[in-house]
Amino acid sequence: MKFIKEIFGRIWATWALVLFVSTIIIAYIFYSPCHFLKEPQKAKWHRQVSRVWMFIYLTLIGCPLKVKGASYFKDLPNCVIVSNHNSLMDVPVTTPFMPRANKTIAKKSFSPIPVFGWIYSFGSVLVDRNDDRSRRKSYDDMKRVLNKGLDMVIYPEGTRNRTDKPLKEFYDGAFRLAVDTQKPIVPTLVFNTRKVLPAHKTFYLLPHHLEMHFLPPVESTNISAKELKEKVFKVMWDYYEANR
Repeated sequence: MKFIKEIFGRIWATWALVLFVSTIIIAYIFYSPCHFLKEPQKAKWHRQVSRVWMFIYLTLIGCPLKVKGASYFKDLPNCVIVSNHNSLMDVPVTTPFMPRANKTIAKKSFSPIPVFGWIYSFGSVLVDRNDDRSRRKSYDDMKRVLNKGLDMVIYPEGTRNRTDKPLKEFYDGAFRLAVDTQKPIVPTLVFNTRKVLPAHKTFYLLPHHLEMHFLPPVESTNISAKELKEKVFKVMWDYYEANR
């Protein structure tokens, strides 16, 4: 059975890749206004197109998404959203299906890829983690995103969690940003992307239902970035353990 599963995973990954490549060209036609739109209109348009495209794509690869807790965004000012990161599948799940227009912090190394890189850049604040100047600029860019009334999505683990623990240790950036801008943080957990696209396997994908859960907002006033990080980490760890 394990051997059959391995073979099926490669076949399904081929189907997912062919579908992605064939639909991205069509999607790009609808993304093209992003070349001319200014923020926040660009982010709003990008999210709408991404939501339709990814709904179709995830359905056709057998990975339907269920979202819980979107009601927490009602009457909530724009915020910093922090999400766990287990798989590359987290990216097409988070940004498109957030309740509001947003930008995601993302690796600059993907941006030169034709078509995909353009779409990727439209919805992201790009950063080269190996460049101090790029990291400083990205922090200022994230502040500008929040100042324009958009939400900012950050993976505080930095890279994919390849351990068997619910979360990796968090970096400070998301929490410093929230404290500096006095924006609330919405903890978010994505479930089952690790089963669909495991970080330790090459060219392998399995169909499985996905879920994204928004947790109650955490205020960033009258608290240090370190205390906020520890508080949010515990909330997310405990919720993941109780619901995985």
